[in-house]
Amino acid sequence: MSQPKHIDIIIVGAGCFGVSTAFQLLQRGYENVTILDRSDTLPAPDAASNDINRIVRSSYADPFYTQLAREAIALWKDKEFWGDSYQESGVLVLGSSDQGDDEYANEAYKNDLALGADIELLNTAGEIAAVFPPSVRLTGFESRFGYLNRDGGWADAGKGLSRLIGRVRALGGKFVTGKVACDIIRCEDGSAGGILCSDGSKYEADLTIIATGSWTPSTFPQLDLGRMCLATGYSVFWFQFATIQLSEDEAKKYKACPVVLDFSTGFYIFPPNDKHVVKMAIHAAGYTHADQANGSISTPRTLLSHPNDGLCIPKDTIKDLRKYLKDLYPELAMMPFSGTRMCWYNDSPDGDWVIGRYPGDKSLILATAGSGHAYKFLPVVGRLVVDLLEDQLAPPLTAKFAVDRPIMSRDTSRIGQPIELDPLQLCSPQDLAHI
Repeated sequence: MSQPKHIDIIIVGAGCFGVSTAFQLLQRGYENVTILDRSDTLPAPDAASNDINRIVRSSYADPFYTQLAREAIALWKDKEFWGDSYQESGVLVLGSSDQGDDEYANEAYKNDLALGADIELLNTAGEIAAVFPPSVRLTGFESRFGYLNRDGGWADAGKGLSRLIGRVRALGGKFVTGKVACDIIRCEDGSAGGILCSDGSKYEADLTIIATGSWTPSTFPQLDLGRMCLATGYSVFWFQFATIQLSEDEAKKYKACPVVLDFSTGFYIFPPNDKHVVKMAIHAAGYTHADQANGSISTPRTLLSHPNDGLCIPKDTIKDLRKYLKDLYPELAMMPFSGTRMCWYNDSPDGDWVIGRYPGDKSLILATAGSGHAYKFLPVVGRLVVDLLEDQLAPPLTAKFAVDRPIMSRDTSRIGQPIELDPLQLCSPQDLAHI
């Protein structure tokens, strides 16, 4: 259905989904696009999409994401548009022979192969070790298998998002910062008519798009999103990362390494960035934070809400990170960590995004539930949202991303179950050097 291009559109959230959607709307000729964000500065300092790096991979067990990721990677390579945001280091995908067939890694390999990715199958420890520079000391890869996908790498997430924000502004998109959404304006017929902010300001709109990421369930409790954007239990995950600051000489040794993604443990690690920082994380079911002020809905706990320890991660996670790091790069495992961060996501039970009209309200669209794997799609994910708006999204995808879809399977890309965060067990700066 063709939409009038002059309608007033409000997007709540200037992260990956919100900015990508704004760009696609403006590209298609929509004239009045306004993006609200709670942060005074953009990208928001505690947003998941504002980070030193994110993996850009097409290695998915679901062929839909493999195909879409390959489309995104082709766009990431446009230096004029993205500058040096994207670095094609290759991605080494690992599985474990000790655990039998690693289904996710195997299916990802099949999908990459079928869609023409530049990949190299690695069946032995020697073959895996050979993809690293000879100067890098490795622990070994016994009982491991994997493949190197050269069509991938990583993106400087903050830089990429900043560049797209600039493109949105150049096309006439309006950003209003420091606006904390607190309710949805309702028209006489009950449909959404815009956003009410905590300072009393109102932003009326013909169409409202909620793209508030991990803040979605707690910001809009009236939408009752617990089933699909569940902030407690299995379907809400947090991941933590730690960084190691290397000297220039140390960093040179690891610059030519690929991103390493181990699906058997969830551990992944990047090569050093231009500031010689190495980031690592565990792709797993992380921690919930039941905020009593929000009716016990799990709510992000960040450096803005908790300035003293909002960046700190649990001590047990530090131990796990060191163990996995030692199993790959033993020399780095001896170094102190220089920083940590809790990175908050909005997760769906099946790992699929939520891109759909709110049931019974055509004026309200949700674009959220990145489930820890949305940023690499920054160049293209907004296309899905605008296709939905214009009733051009293929019916299978409309069903796949629907707000009220049945949950047919669980996300198999992560390990473990979420745990309630205990603020008393968070690491201190001293812990980073000694745990």
